[in-house]
Order: sequence, then C-alpha cells, then structure tokens
Amino acid sequence: MHFRCPGVALILLAWLWTPPLAVHAEIFRVATYNVETYLDAPTYTRPQIKSPEARAKVREGIRAMNPDVLALEEMGTTNALLELRAALKAEGLDYPYWEHVSGFDTNIHVAILSKLPILARRPHTNDTFLLDGRSFQVSRGFAEVDLRVGTNFTFTLIAAHLKSRRPVPDADEAEERLGEARVLRGIIDERLHANPDLPLIVLGDMNDVKDAASTRALMGRGRYRLVDTRPAERNGDTAPASSARMEPRNITWTDYFAREDSYSRIDYILLSPAMAAHWLPQETYLLALPNWGVGSDHRPIVAGFQTGMKPAE
Repeated sequence: MHFRCPGVALILLAWLWTPPLAVHAEIFRVATYNVETYLDAPTYTRPQIKSPEARAKVREGIRAMNPDVLALEEMGTTNALLELRAALKAEGLDYPYWEHVSGFDTNIHVAILSKLPILARRPHTNDTFLLDGRSFQVSRGFAEVDLRVGTNFTFTLIAAHLKSRRPVPDADEAEERLGEARVLRGIIDERLHANPDLPLIVLGDMNDVKDAASTRALMGRGRYRLVDTRPAERNGDTAPASSARMEPRNITWTDYFAREDSYSRIDYILLSPAMAAHWLPQETYLLALPNWGVGSDHRPIVAGFQTGMKPAE
C-alpha cells in the first residue's frame, strides 16, 4: 500500500500497532509475629497482662518492618487487637482491615492486621483430630483470608499457631502438634488440589524446628510442597552453604525457650509454588531489634513479594 502523504502512513501504523498494556508491578510485605500473651485483661490461666513497655517494643518492631499484612499469634481478645491497631495508627501505621479467630483456647488467639483489602474470610475454629482413639480440637484454630493487592492480584493467607512444646497431662505435646499440623496440611491440600496455581502463604508459630515431624507434615511433599522462605538476620552474613544439602550458616532463630535456655527457628513463612514465583528473597529477613525480648520471647519475620513478573535475579 502506497501513501502520498507520509503523515497518513504514520497515523495508520500507530493505529494498527498498539503496544501491550504494561502491568504495574507492586511490592508488598507479609510478616508474622508471636507477641507473647498480648492480654489487656488477666485470665484464669494467664494472670499477667501486657505491660506498657512490652506493648511499645512490639509496636517498635512492627513499625520497623512496616508490613502490609501482619499475622499475630498469642493475641488476646478483640479489644486487645483493636488497642494495638489504634496505637499503631496513632504512630503512623494504619491497618484498616483485621481478622480475629477464637479457637478452643479461650486465652490467646490468632489475628491478622492488613493494609490490603480482605475479600473473603474462612476462619477455622472447630477442626478436630484423633490421637490414641481420642478426639482433640485444634487449640487456636486457623485464620484464612483472601487478600487483594492493587487491582489485579489476589492471594490466600493462612495464619496458624500450633501446639506449644510445653508438656501437657492429656497427651504427648509433639503428637498433638503433629495432629494439628496434619489438619492444617489437609486444608492446604484442599486449596491446592482445587487450584494448583493458587498463590498461598502459610505462616505463623509452628512451634518446632524444620526437621520435626509436625513441620515436615505441614510442608508436604511432591508437587504441592511448600517453599520455606527462611528469613535471616541482616547482619552482613553472606557466606554460602558449605554443601548443597546444607543451609547457609546465617542467623535464623526466632524463639527463646526459657525452660531449655535455647534459641530455635519455629516461626515460618511458607509459600505455595505459585506464590514462590512472586517472592523477593532480598526483601525477606528476620528483624534483629535491640532489646527485642522486652516485647516478646519471639522475633518477627517478614517476606517481600512482587505482583506481575519478578525482575531477573
């Protein structure tokens, strides 16, 4: 086709060739923090309320991470959660969306604070499992929500707090924790079998080390095995692992267990394969805050993600 006027040709070419619309990529961060008995009123089994100094240190850690979504373990009643939310807002960190789940344990709960809109809520409050022929209820339940980032990316988040390592009279604590982990893994499998491409984050205080039976059951195997983000301190450690079967020797412990005088990694941010495609390891870390123990016996961890395509590593 020949045009006597070059300008007409350029206009026609511009009309025929429309470049693909650019997808705006957004970075967002998700964190989990066991805030150690964040009570605003004493209970029968937990008579100590959270001191003003401890609350201030918890808020300091949250502000330092500035997560878009925050899972909380050992939260008290909704009043305690809303007190924390209001105090954070007064300090410049606003979480307009929240979720609070009450399980069998009436003292401490799992909760979520979010800057991102919550599209759906599926609280798990009555799940049970069998142990030696007896029925047990998941103590703290699980908080499950769907969240939206921007206008075109949604993901599912499940927050959990599994049975502690403290001995109990009615059963072996490790077996109880394994039972709860299997219930949670069943929920994960149900979601991923229904939608293998589901962006899913499972996070919280799983109360045992990576090689424990409960943690292995939770992570799963094969196609739907969860990816461990393994947040570490940003203290300058960059040495690689000594072998392909070992993790790097950076500092990842999240919990101080006073009875054993031990430090271990028992808090996790785990990802489905589809969510791992959006994960930013360089935006993932364990917060090393001075006097962290004033706020809690746990240290918080945070992971970063990007919608759309990740940049080349």
